Formats: sequence, structure tokens, C-alpha cells
Amino acid sequence: MTVLLLAEHNGSSLNAAVYHAVTAAKQLGEVHVLVAGNAVRAVAEQAAAIDGVAKVLFADAPHYAENLAEDMAPLLVSLAQPYRYLAAAADVFGKNIMPRAAALLDVPQISDLIEIVDRDTFVRPIYAGNVLTTVQCREEKMVLTFRASVFDAAAACGGDAEIAAVSALPAQSLSRFVSRELTQSDRPELTQARVVVSGGRALGSAEQFKAVLTPLADVLNAALGASRAAVDAEYAPNDSQVGQTGKIVAPELYIAVGISGAIQHIAGMQDSKTIVAINKDPEAPIFNVADFGLVGDLFEVVPELTAALQQR
Repeated sequence: MTVLLLAEHNGSSLNAAVYHAVTAAKQLGEVHVLVAGNAVRAVAEQAAAIDGVAKVLFADAPHYAENLAEDMAPLLVSLAQPYRYLAAAADVFGKNIMPRAAALLDVPQISDLIEIVDRDTFVRPIYAGNVLTTVQCREEKMVLTFRASVFDAAAACGGDAEIAAVSALPAQSLSRFVSRELTQSDRPELTQARVVVSGGRALGSAEQFKAVLTPLADVLNAALGASRAAVDAEYAPNDSQVGQTGKIVAPELYIAVGISGAIQHIAGMQDSKTIVAINKDPEAPIFNVADFGLVGDLFEVVPELTAALQQR
């Protein structure tokens, strides 16, 4: 059996989640990767070098430059015939495109897989991660998305896959790209960071969010995350939100500062290797998932912790 994995990229390099998705896809059979874009041959070559990739399909056209779902889904469908599985990482990119492809093909989609039991059986979280369900599907074709944080990254080199050009479809002209505003940061990317420092609404303001958490994140070389409440209060940008409706992270160390522990937030970080919670409320739900908990005023505790780490 073969898997066609849709690769996300920024026009010059593959998204890190692709390497994790390759590891998951390899458990199902031979992995082919689809790279679509405009003048992105170099990205196709990166995909061909991934250990475990057998073939790269390369579609080049101006209307694929921004990976608009209205154009990408029909392209994926046009290539689907020889594949049992169409797959992608379960991030914003995959969540935008894959349901459209499944609908166009009239086939089932199984989302956010965290374990592959066999070629028909998968495990996925439901109820904000409070329950794991085993799903079996024996359809001839299915659409899958993999939770990247659960699977190890495939080696970026060691492969020597064939790159085959495929025909681009005509532009669908159902949507158009207007602009993109990206948060620029020297910090590690949130979903790939070894350490994540996240703040909640208890920080009180955007200024205090930055003043309290930035020094701690700097000393730990950590990514900065936020709860949904902190993002809604505009203490932090949208792309820093951790949770069921934000990003799923599983770093080696997750430090939750002033976060109460709502179910939707815990769903996005509960797979972290070590969880440290700092909150003045000893009954806060975050302590139920924390490996280490510190009850205290974050405005006193965090600066003291930062100072102690700086002296090491």
C-alpha cells in the first residue's frame, strides 16, 4: 500500500511537521510526498532527501504559490487514484485542505491520529484529549491527518527519492491571496521547541506578559506560548495559542504561568514530557496534570526563578 503525503512549505523549505508525518506514514506503507508551489524545485529536493520517502510528486504553477485550499484539494484529488491513504500533518495547513479532499472524493477522514495500530486501525483523542478512541476503517481509500508532536521526525537526509513532475490543474479562482502577516521571532518555533513557557490571563496585560515571561524564556531558550484567555485578551498573538483551538505542543519542558488549566488548554500540552505549573490558586486544575507545582504569586515567583537560572 502507498501513502500520498501532502507537504507544507513556505516556498523555500519544508515545514518541520512534514518530517514527523513521514515517520507516521511509513507505518502504513510506501510514502510518496506531494510538493506543490511556484518555483519550489528546491523544496521538492528537500522532500526527496528525507529518509523513508520513495517518491516525490512535484506540481509547479503560479496559483499554487500560496497553497490555497481551493486549489490544493482538487490537485490532491486528481492524484488520488493509486493511493489508499491521502495524508498530512494535523496542523492548520492539513486541517484546511484535507477535509475538502475527503469531501470531493466522498471518502472518510480520520483526524489527529496519535497511534497507528495497523493499516485499518488507528487511535485518536476525543473530548479535548480526555478520551482516546480506537477507530477501525476498512474503506478502500481514506484521508488521514497525523498529530506531528507524537511521532519522531524522520531524518532529513539519507533518502534519494525520484522526483516526478505532475500536471497542474487550472486555477479554480474560488479565492485569492491578499496578504500574510507573520510574527517574526528569533525564538524556537512553538511546536518544535524543547522548552515552552506559556502565560495566562493572570498576567494582567500585554506589557506584564512580556516583562515577566520574556526573561524566563530567554534564559531557557524557550518558545513563548499563551492560553486562549491570554490571546483573547490580546496579551499575546494568535499564533502563540496553545490548546485544542490553537497549537498542540509536546516539549521536554512546559512551564505554565498563571494558567488555570481549562480542558481546551490541557488538550494542547498534556503530552509534554515535564509540566511545571505556577499559580496562586492551589485548586487550579493545571496542578492535576503538572509534574511539579508551585503555589505562589507569579509576579514574585517567576522573577526569582529567572534570577536563579541566570546565576547557574
